[in-house]
Amino acid sequence: MAALTLRSAAARARGAALSGGRWLGTSSAVETERGRGREKEEERAGSSGWELSAAREYYDYRKSIYGDVTHRALLVDAVGTLVVPAQPTAQVYKSIGEKYGVKYSEDEILMRYRRAYEQPWGGSRLRYVDDGRPFWQHIVTSSTGCSDAQYFEELYQYFMTEKAWKLCDPDAENVFQALRKAGVKTAVVSNFDTRLRPLLQVLKCDHWFDAVAVSAEVAAEKPNPTIFLKACELLDVKPEEAVHVGDDRRNDIWGARDAGCDAWLWGSDVHSFKEVAERIGVEVTSK
Repeated sequence: MAALTLRSAAARARGAALSGGRWLGTSSAVETERGRGREKEEERAGSSGWELSAAREYYDYRKSIYGDVTHRALLVDAVGTLVVPAQPTAQVYKSIGEKYGVKYSEDEILMRYRRAYEQPWGGSRLRYVDDGRPFWQHIVTSSTGCSDAQYFEELYQYFMTEKAWKLCDPDAENVFQALRKAGVKTAVVSNFDTRLRPLLQVLKCDHWFDAVAVSAEVAAEKPNPTIFLKACELLDVKPEEAVHVGDDRRNDIWGARDAGCDAWLWGSDVHSFKEVAERIGVEVTSK
């Protein structure tokens, strides 16, 4: 935040110089800046107040239609919302890859990984087909420069284990129990290969969900509305009766809304599954 403030001050200084003014730091200039700061704070407060008011109005609107529980179903993204890697991916690629001759640093592996992941995948219109091996072989080779089949297999198997992942929210199990007890149906909606189901079993959270819509099985990846509609079909609810929670604005929020679902951005609109439940209208008691 301090860096941002300094950059903003520098930008204003450049603007003053270009317009023929001065940036002397006199008391009057300081007071002017303080005034501007107060104005911006008031603007932010006003904006925040408007957003809260709009959210409350929408909540009241949903309650008027659906009652105290505003959604019949909760759809949840997997990676980045339900679970995250226990260690940074680049660190895992490097630590396992060293015995196979991988020389790149973690920063280099991360840069190459992002570049490869963001490129169009030529093997199929979908990245994750069946077990996803061709796609992941491409990613691993591109990220590390190592095409050793044994190295790839060790990495591939590692990411099917409990030690490779952790829950984003330690209290998630308690929340999902409360949601299902209240009659809210739940599903995972994820761009993933066919390892997702056994992975959820390994992490002991598969029983939290009534359905799983995984792109490798549905043959559609978020933000394609098809995968959200499939999840709603599996839960026997209408899209407008469901809310999807995910951490990617494009894939999760825009995709879900295109399908007709409500959508909340994880880490922005909501920060825990207890908050999700409360917004739906389900009370969660602490254990």
